[in-house]
Amino acid sequence: MGFLEALKEIIPTERVSTNETILQQHSSDESYHTPHLPDVVLYPENTEEVSQIVKLADEWEVPVVSYGLGTSLEGSMIPHNGGIMIDFTLMNKIIEVRPEDFLVKIQPGVTRTQLEKELRKYGLFFPVDPGADATLGGMAATNASGTTSVKYGIMRDNVRNLEVVLPNGNVIHTGNLAAKSSSGYHLNGLFVGSEGTLGCFTELTLKVHGIPEHNMAGRAAFDTIDHAVEAVINVLQAGIPVARVELVDEQSMRQINAFSDTDYKEVPTLFFEFHGNEAGLEQDVVFTKEIIEDCNCREFAFESDTAGRNRLWEARHNAAYAYLHGNPGKKQMVTDVCLPISELAGAIKDARDAVDSSGLLGGIVGHVGDGNYHILLMVDTENPEDIKKANVVNERIVQYALTRGGTCTGEHGVGIGKQKYQRQEHGGALDVMQAIKATIDPKGLFNPGKVVDIKS
Repeated sequence: MGFLEALKEIIPTERVSTNETILQQHSSDESYHTPHLPDVVLYPENTEEVSQIVKLADEWEVPVVSYGLGTSLEGSMIPHNGGIMIDFTLMNKIIEVRPEDFLVKIQPGVTRTQLEKELRKYGLFFPVDPGADATLGGMAATNASGTTSVKYGIMRDNVRNLEVVLPNGNVIHTGNLAAKSSSGYHLNGLFVGSEGTLGCFTELTLKVHGIPEHNMAGRAAFDTIDHAVEAVINVLQAGIPVARVELVDEQSMRQINAFSDTDYKEVPTLFFEFHGNEAGLEQDVVFTKEIIEDCNCREFAFESDTAGRNRLWEARHNAAYAYLHGNPGKKQMVTDVCLPISELAGAIKDARDAVDSSGLLGGIVGHVGDGNYHILLMVDTENPEDIKKANVVNERIVQYALTRGGTCTGEHGVGIGKQKYQRQEHGGALDVMQAIKATIDPKGLFNPGKVVDIKS
């Protein structure tokens, strides 16, 4: 019996696909990295099926790659070694909401907006918002974050337990339902962010939060990046509980105005949001205004009604689409580094110089509350010169971050694109990571060639 026939003994034929179109759809993500076809795409419906698939792959020594919605930005799920692509689309059930414990248990194929809709019935929300309507399994795999991480933390902070199918087919749980534990190694922290190299997530237990009584959003315009970042540092040092604080540079504000039909000042701009009770928010807003006015704020406008807040954040979230819309025929290379906040202003100015020197069109946006920023670079992927210029920009900003105590990726993951920086960033700790990978996946079958390479 051949491998495909053996698979069909585990999974019904209609959920096993070698169709060329399906393979093509699973050959790439939203990055600029070269696509590669898997050999077969499988659609399991439960943990037992995933376990059986993995055991068969282990027996036949066939690579296994997990797939959510393909929204990753560093080639994390491109199957460069072919093999099995496990698509978790059908494992999209919300298993249990535990409002008294502020927990929800879900399958990995549940999307962010699907979860948001269900939680709203209980007066709850899940805070990690990477922008894309990604699956929660994929978000855990890359340790995603987003605009609200300054207050609520990143994906790793909001995962209480994972059910994981290991490369030998065994099923484990990495945590429990308790709010804290001093028992054993922190396996949640190990598996979140492992990008499918250590196991397949088949169930997630996530921490959720009560929907705030009131939200307020604001926009503050500055003459310089320095003033904007200084304002953020001062607001955070004052202990004001900011839920979101995003920086958009002058070039990106220009693109946003053209795309969203807004008339915001085309200068470095901060987008704020505050969560809390009405009286507390009024005090926070007044205090914030006083602080940022001392940092040469040119304009400060707040939105307290839902429509106004949505309009403001829609403009911020549409920054990437604004560039794509304004540059037909080109694609976007999105960089991702994170530094100590004290180093952020210098990093962004150096990044602006790097973009201008390259001759490419690009804007800078960032989750400045935690030191994470991105360059949205427009490139012609068919033009090798454009790709070369983009790589030079990326190399420059990564080196700037690493030499100042930062990281090569704040939230997009390592995948293929950031693997070359792992030794420089982690030093001898990379040997420990390689040893862990070799122990859990000795045949190197799980998402091979990503994050770390096992030493020969």
